[in-house]
Parts: sequence; structure tokens; C-alpha cells
Amino acid sequence: MNLIDLGYNDNFEKSWKEQNLQDFEIGRVISEHKERYIVKTEKGEPEAEITGNLRFTAQGREDFPAVGDWVALMTYDADFAIIHKILPRKSVIARQAVGQSGGIQLIAANIDHAFLVQAADRDFNINRLERYLTICYSSKVNPIIVLTKTDLISEQQVTDIIGLIKKRIEGIPVLAVSNESQQGYEALKKMIEKGKTYCMLGSSGVGKSTLINNLSGRSLMKTDAISRSTSKGRHVTSHRELVVLESGGILIDNPGMREVGITDSSGGLEATFDKIVTLSQNCKFKDCTHTSETGCAVISAVEKGEIDRNSYENYLKMEKEKAHFESSVVERRKRDKHFGKMMKNYKKDIGKNNY
Repeated sequence: MNLIDLGYNDNFEKSWKEQNLQDFEIGRVISEHKERYIVKTEKGEPEAEITGNLRFTAQGREDFPAVGDWVALMTYDADFAIIHKILPRKSVIARQAVGQSGGIQLIAANIDHAFLVQAADRDFNINRLERYLTICYSSKVNPIIVLTKTDLISEQQVTDIIGLIKKRIEGIPVLAVSNESQQGYEALKKMIEKGKTYCMLGSSGVGKSTLINNLSGRSLMKTDAISRSTSKGRHVTSHRELVVLESGGILIDNPGMREVGITDSSGGLEATFDKIVTLSQNCKFKDCTHTSETGCAVISAVEKGEIDRNSYENYLKMEKEKAHFESSVVERRKRDKHFGKMMKNYKKDIGKNNY
């Protein structure tokens, strides 16, 4: 397999040359296991670690390799390599790190499209879809909504759900598929282009791994049934993994995400809720929060039914979450800066005492 089959293009080649990495081999990270990586190159799939310098200079988790990254590495034998550099990313899908105030968790890198997967029979949640859309827009990734398990509900219910999505979310492709009968798969396959990378986003048990297995025609990913006791999906995929289809498309599966905290800093919310943002320009006050102010054009539109009330409430919730995350990032940077100064002074004192 050559690098082009993995999604390599002229932009990555340009970065490789500009950073004088010609002495290194180029490969793409196809899976990650607790900071040990499997990198696919033209010669094989060695297990790799990052250099000590790369680890030392990292400011956060986003400075470590992620599945989908292109990396410069030195191969020492057929099974082991050292990653020296991460090539500049064209896109990064990320969310708030669970349990870490102000922390970011990378989901995947260098993604062209994201399949937002929800099971039509039980998992469907349009508020969560808007969260995924915000993540995609923040990352400059094109979203595609995929409803799975449509064989478990009636055709009318499927039609109603699609209608609800299109009424609230405009301009995004919506595909309905059955993993059992594979109805709808032809339309899905037509969406997948050779050399483009697609990331699967969705909760546990919605059928992401089954989608990959059916699209590839092979049992590449472990699958499981829904828990009978909780009616919730089990975490079957335990790590992210990149798969190249025979058609040439590139898919990345992900563990199910129950929490989808946004880290928007690039206009993702504005793109998802463009109607609300456009209307807000007509508010009486420039700093209007759209919650209780007199002369708020957004509240007026909600009361008239011009904006979906649930979408409006979801926007307010996510806007508040975004503000909290941004303040947490600022506080975290202050703590890191203070700690850095403390360590620098400590090293100076040690040097003086030794002298």
C-alpha cells in the first residue's frame, strides 16, 4: 500500500520537505494504545513511541500523536519505530477531556468528513446531534448524519425522524441504513470517496463497528448486542482505529462517547446555530445574553415559533458550557505558568547551592 492510498497528498509532502524531514520515513497513525502507536508506512506497520523531546515539549494532550496523524519516524526494525515529528494537521476533532477541567481529548486528526451515527430505535437525540455538529464545524470537518437500526422501527417513524432533523438542521446529508438488511448502504457507499478520511462519531451500541464491518465486507471490528438490562450500548470498541476500505475510502472507528463536551473556539456554535446568531444582530443590546433582556430578537423569534424552542435552549446550554470551558483553560494556563516559574527558580536555587 502506498502513502496516497492512506490519504497522503501534496500538502503533507510540502510540510515534510519544508521541515527538512527527508531523512525520516513517513507514516500514518492507525491506532493508539496508551501512548504506544501503530503506524502504517509503505513498508509495514511497526509499533512506535514518541521521542523524549517530543514528550518534554508537549504543552498538552493535543501535542501528542492521534489516530489519523501523519508522522515522521525512524524505523529500527520491522516491529519498532520512534516518532520524531507530527506533520501539521489539516483538521482535528476534539472534545473536553472527561474529568479534566480545561483539558482537551483528541478524537482523530486529518479528517475530511464525520459520520454522526445515531440508532433510530432508541439513541436518537437531536440535541446531541447539534453537539456533534458544533465539534465538526469547529474542526472544519464536513458532517454527514447516519441513522442506523432503521429495521427496528416503522418506515413512517424513520420518515418522521428525518423530517425532524431536516426541520431543525439544514443543509446536512441525512442517510438511513439498516445494519441487518443493509438497506441504504448503496447511498452511504456513494458518499465515501477514495483517499478521503471519515470519522465515526456516536454513542456506544449505535452500530459504528457494524457499519465498518459491512462497508469493508470483513469482520474488522468486534461487535456486541445491546444490554438487555439497561437498553444501552456496551463499549465494544476500546480504542480508535483507522481502516482502509477496498473502495479507497478511509474510516476511523471510535469508542462510544456518552459525554460530548465542546471545546469550540473557531465559530462552531455560530455555524450550528446560524439562525440564532443572525437574529442576535437585531437585539436591542449588543451584549444581549438572549435569556431575559427586553428587546431580544432571539427570544421574540422563539415566542413566535420562528426558532425551535428546544434548539434555543440547547444553544444557551452549550454557550454557557463553552464560556466555562474557556475560563477553565485560562485558569489552567495560569497554573501551568506559575508552576513553570516555580520550577525555574527551584533549579536556580539548586545551582547556587551546588556552587
